[in-house]
Amino acid sequence: MLPELADAQNRALASYEALLRQRAVLLGLVGESDADRVGERHVYDSLRAAAVLSDSDSLVVDIGSGAGLPGIVLAIARPHIRVVLIEPKHRAVGFLELAIQRLGLSNVEVRAERIEDVDLETDVATARAFGSLERSWAAAVPVLRPGGRLVYFAGEGLEDPEGVAMAVTDPEQPKSVLVERVVAGSSPLVIMTRQG
Repeated sequence: MLPELADAQNRALASYEALLRQRAVLLGLVGESDADRVGERHVYDSLRAAAVLSDSDSLVVDIGSGAGLPGIVLAIARPHIRVVLIEPKHRAVGFLELAIQRLGLSNVEVRAERIEDVDLETDVATARAFGSLERSWAAAVPVLRPGGRLVYFAGEGLEDPEGVAMAVTDPEQPKSVLVERVVAGSSPLVIMTRQG
């Protein structure tokens, strides 16, 4: 179930959606074919991750943030959480900085680096359009604290997401797996928790 948002949060999401349509499409950060449905396909889809964040989460790292999806959406929906957007591409970093400034988001930071170079310990890492589940888990593990979670946006094409997640083997990083469908009919979120 999606979180209930205050009017100011809904206005911020609408402003972000407009900015995505006006700037991110032109920069190639959002596909032209999605320009007319950027709200439904990207903004509100990203909002699903806010439903799986807990009140005790204080830091989210968005891996390969691109146009800020889902990181900026999470920063709007969960203003008590600090969000770090990890994005190595300068064109995307420029857009992210513009979006943060325009939306007045004080709980967001952009890091123009690759996830492999980040020195943080986070409660949650998110991966949406970053890569395969295996690649996303490998990238997330070094920044996850024990008990930290990867929230992976699985596409509908991922057959048996729980089976795939359990097959991601790294004997040094045991994990637990939960597959969550926050919105009926939506693609699943795969939540992998780093144990120990």
